[in-house]
Amino acid sequence: MNDFTALFLFALAASFGVEYWLSRRQSAHVQLHREEVPEAFDDTVSPEAHRKAADYTIDKGRLGDIDRVIGIAVLLLFTLGGGINVIETWWSGLGLSPLATGVGLILTALLLVQLIELPLSLYQTFVIEERYGFNRNTPGQLAKDLGLQTLLSLAIGAPLLALILWVMDSTGQFWWLLAWGIVIGFSILMSWAYPTFVAPLFNQFAPLPDATLKQRIEALLERCGFHSKGIFVMDGSKRSGHGNAYFTGIGDSKRIVFFDTLVDSLEHDELEAVLAHELGHFKRRHVVKMLLTSSAITLAGFALLGWISRQDWFYEGLGVQSHSNATALLLFMLVAPVFTVFLKPLMAFFQRRYEFEADDFAASHTEAKHLISALVKLYRENASTLTPDPLYAAFHYSHPPAAIRIDNLNGKTRTQAS
Repeated sequence: MNDFTALFLFALAASFGVEYWLSRRQSAHVQLHREEVPEAFDDTVSPEAHRKAADYTIDKGRLGDIDRVIGIAVLLLFTLGGGINVIETWWSGLGLSPLATGVGLILTALLLVQLIELPLSLYQTFVIEERYGFNRNTPGQLAKDLGLQTLLSLAIGAPLLALILWVMDSTGQFWWLLAWGIVIGFSILMSWAYPTFVAPLFNQFAPLPDATLKQRIEALLERCGFHSKGIFVMDGSKRSGHGNAYFTGIGDSKRIVFFDTLVDSLEHDELEAVLAHELGHFKRRHVVKMLLTSSAITLAGFALLGWISRQDWFYEGLGVQSHSNATALLLFMLVAPVFTVFLKPLMAFFQRRYEFEADDFAASHTEAKHLISALVKLYRENASTLTPDPLYAAFHYSHPPAAIRIDNLNGKTRTQAS
C-alpha cells in the first residue's frame, strides 16, 4: 500500500460517511414531520399527500443508501480488487492495436458498471415508482430504451473515446488542451443535435395543440425576446407520471418542451408562469454560466489527468498493473467522484441562486401567485417532500426547498398586490 492508496481509502470512507450521515438525517427529519403539513401548505396539500411524499422520500433514500454501498464495492473490486487488470488482460490477449484495446477496456468496464446497477434501477422503476403510482413504464419499453441507449453509446461514444485516446497517445505533453477542446466541441454539437436527432428516438414530440395556450405562450416569448424552433408536448406519460418542462437545443435548434402530464395537470396561467421561470434561466444567462463553469471544471480535470497519468504511484496506488493512457482515463473517471463529492454543496448553492433569479423573472412577467399554485401542484403530484433536512438540502438540492421558495414568491405576490 502506498500513500495514494491510503489517501484514496480515506477519501472513499469520508465521502461515504458524509453521504450516509446526510441521508439518515434526511430520513429522520422527514419522518419526524410526516404527520404535520407545513403551515404554508395547509390549504393546498392534504395530510394524505404529505404522508405519501414523506414515505416516497424515505423509500428512495433507503435505495440510495444501498446504491452507495454497491458503488463502493464495485469501485474497490475494479481498482484494488484487480478487476481492471482482468479486463485489460483479456482485451490484450485478443491481439488488437493498443488503441482498440484501450477503447475496449473502458467500454467494457463502463458496461459492467451499468449492468451491476441495473437491478436497483429496475427496483426503483417497478417497485418504488409503481408503489406510489408514478410508473407507467413496461419491461418491453425499458428493454427497448436500454438497447437503444447502448447502441447510441457505442455509435457515438466509441469514436469519441478513440479520438481522445489517440490524442493522449500522439500529441505530446499538453494533449489535455486538445482533448478538452474536443470534449467541449462535442458537447456543443450534441446540444444542437439532441432535440432534432436523438430525443425523437425515445419520445414523440407534437406541436402544442391548444391554440389559446399557444397564443399566450407566443405572446410571452415575444415580450421576453425569445425565439425558438417551436413549442412541443412530449409523451412523458408513457414512462412516468411525473411532470416537467424544459428548454433544449442551442441556436436555431432551440425548442420548448412540456411533458404531457404537466399540460394535463396545470391551468393556462400556471403553464405560462412555469414557462416564464424557464425563460428566466435563459434571460439571466444561467445556461451560459453553467456551460462556462462546466468547461472550466473539465479543463481542470484534463490538466490534472495530464499530470497524474505520468505518475507511477497513481496506477500502483489503485492496484492497476498497466500504466497506459486508457487505464489512466478509466481510473480517473471512476475515482474522481470520490475526491470531488465535497464540491456538491458549492454547485448546489449556485444552482439554487439561479432558481431564485428565474422565479423573480417569472414574477416580473406573470403573476407570482400562478407560479406558486403551479409549484404546489408539482410538489404534490410528484410527491416531493415539503420538509427536507436543511443540511441535506444544502448539500444536494439544486432547487430551493419548497417552503423557502414559496415564501420568496409570496413576497413578490404582496408587492404585485400593492
